[in-house]
Amino acid sequence: MIDNRRNFLKKMVATTVAIPFPNLLLSNENIQAEKKYPINFFTKPLDKYGNDFMIDTLKMGGVDGLDLTVRPKGFILPEKVAEDLPVVAEMAKKNGLFLEMMVSNITSDETPHAKNVLKIAAQQGIKHYRMGYFRYNDDEKAKETIAHAQTQIQSLIEINAQYGIQGGYQNHTGNYFGAPLWDLIGVLEKVASPWISSQFDIYHAYSEGYRSWEVGMEIMAPKIGSLAIKDFTWEINNGRAKIKKVPLGQGIVDLDGFFKNIKKMNITAPITLHIEYPLLEKYEENLSLIEKQKIIVGKIQNDVQFIKSKLHQYQLI
Repeated sequence: MIDNRRNFLKKMVATTVAIPFPNLLLSNENIQAEKKYPINFFTKPLDKYGNDFMIDTLKMGGVDGLDLTVRPKGFILPEKVAEDLPVVAEMAKKNGLFLEMMVSNITSDETPHAKNVLKIAAQQGIKHYRMGYFRYNDDEKAKETIAHAQTQIQSLIEINAQYGIQGGYQNHTGNYFGAPLWDLIGVLEKVASPWISSQFDIYHAYSEGYRSWEVGMEIMAPKIGSLAIKDFTWEINNGRAKIKKVPLGQGIVDLDGFFKNIKKMNITAPITLHIEYPLLEKYEENLSLIEKQKIIVGKIQNDVQFIKSKLHQYQLI
């Protein structure tokens, strides 16, 4: 059934026929009924630890799966994906964890190791990958950056369709393509492929447009393939505003509005939990590995429980 559907999608991509995006998201194919919003952990803060520590910590932390870094300086290096990714995938499976998401540096079909990374990832059951970023810069006008991003993103459709894996572009605060949302929305509408999606990040959407983010989310909704969640507050240092990353519910991000809109906009997609506040304080770095793990697990559990409470509150599960 899935093979037939994928063959159909490939034909549609080849003929560039417009098709309803939401009904074709791979997230809807692979999420069990009781896991409509599986909570996956963005592994960046655990990348310096080994396989056993990471898998054991995430299992105890109560997440459903991994959003694994497969990129330069990541947990898995792109040039070693064939050797190392199957090992992590098997460990995750044995411990009851999904491995359906990964974070990459892939921005086009010409990114080094891109085709092999996507091929191996798909073979190991990964359905979603976060793409690398494009930046606005002084060497070209903004419209040129947008056109370049569209060309690069377009180049990934065929390879994504071939391997059955969906790319997602994250909106990221700063001088990034996608930060204001409207630029990314425009490109996704022009590309019009179920193999390219938005990884909608509420933290970055809120920090860039704390009064207008809901409008962007509404327009983006049909293109959302995954949901990223974290929280922050503002600090003033030397007269300048600076973001301080904090546990979920301790910041200013409108997380109630976020979950309310997921329900209202009928978005079904896996969640990636980003913990970017310190998992360990400086004085805790000298503790034993077991003591460190206990502290880290507790912080992960708190954020996971926050997400689950909101999913229940807004009748999403």
